[in-house]
Amino acid sequence: ALSQMAAFSAVLSKLVTLSGAIGIGATLLNRSWVVVNAGHRAIIWDRGDGMKDDVKGEGSFLLIPFWQQAFHFDVRTRPKTINTETGSKDLQNVNISLRILFRPNESKLPEIYDKLGPDYDERVLPIGKEVLKAVVAQYDAVELITQREVVSREIREALTDRSRAFNIILDDVAITHLGFSDEFTRAIEHKQVAQQEAERARYLVEKADQEAKAAIIRAEGESEAARLITQATMKTGPAFLELRRLEAAKEVADTLTKSKNITFLPSNSNVFIQPRS
Repeated sequence: ALSQMAAFSAVLSKLVTLSGAIGIGATLLNRSWVVVNAGHRAIIWDRGDGMKDDVKGEGSFLLIPFWQQAFHFDVRTRPKTINTETGSKDLQNVNISLRILFRPNESKLPEIYDKLGPDYDERVLPIGKEVLKAVVAQYDAVELITQREVVSREIREALTDRSRAFNIILDDVAITHLGFSDEFTRAIEHKQVAQQEAERARYLVEKADQEAKAAIIRAEGESEAARLITQATMKTGPAFLELRRLEAAKEVADTLTKSKNITFLPSNSNVFIQPRS
C-alpha cells in the first residue's frame, strides 16, 4: 500500500510539474506572439535598446517575452471636431466649429510615442483653438461670412503646418459652423433685405429707362414710316394706297383660311345652311 501511495504521489508530482510547464509555455507563447489588425501599426519597446525604429505592419510577428513589449497605433483617418468662441477684428463674438480629419505619420510612430504617448491627438489637436482665434481675429464679422472659403483655407494651412511639426497628417480641415450673436445676425438679415430692395429698385429704374428708349425708337420709326407713305402717295397717287389695301386684305384672308371655325361659300350659290340647335 505504501509503495502504491508513493507511486501515485510521484505521478501526481509529475502531472503538476507538467501542467506548470504547459502553463508557462502557453504564457510565453501568448506574450511572444503579436497580431497587428487591419488599419493599425505596432512598435516595439526593448528593455535593452529602448524604443526601436522598426514599425510593424498588418499581420503577426514574434518578440521576446518579458523583454520586449508591443504598442499598437490606429493609423486610419479619424475625425475630430474643435469648437471655440472667439472675437472678430470688429469685436463681434464668433462661435466656430472646425472638423479635422487626421492620422499619424506611420514612419514616425516611435517618435510620437516617445514625445507624446498613445493619446497624441488629445495633446496636439487642441492647438486648433489657438489657430482659430489667431485667424478669426484678422477678419471683420462680415468678411468671415463673405470670405468663408479664404478663412477656411488660411486655417487649414496654419493648422497643417503646426501639426506637421508633431508628425500628424491632416487630410482635411473645414469650417462646419459659423455663428454670431442674435443682434448681429438680425442686422445682417436687415442689410440683406435692404440690398435686395435696392437691387429691385435699380432694376425697375433700368426697365423703365429701356421702355422709354424703346417707345422713342418706336415713335421715330412710325414717324419715318408715315413720312415715306406720304412721299409715295404724292408720287404715285391713289395706286399706292390701293396696293396697301390689297396687301392688308390678303393678310386678313390668310388668317381666316387658317381658322377651323370659318366656312367659305361661293357668292352666287343658293346653299341653305341650317343653324345648329
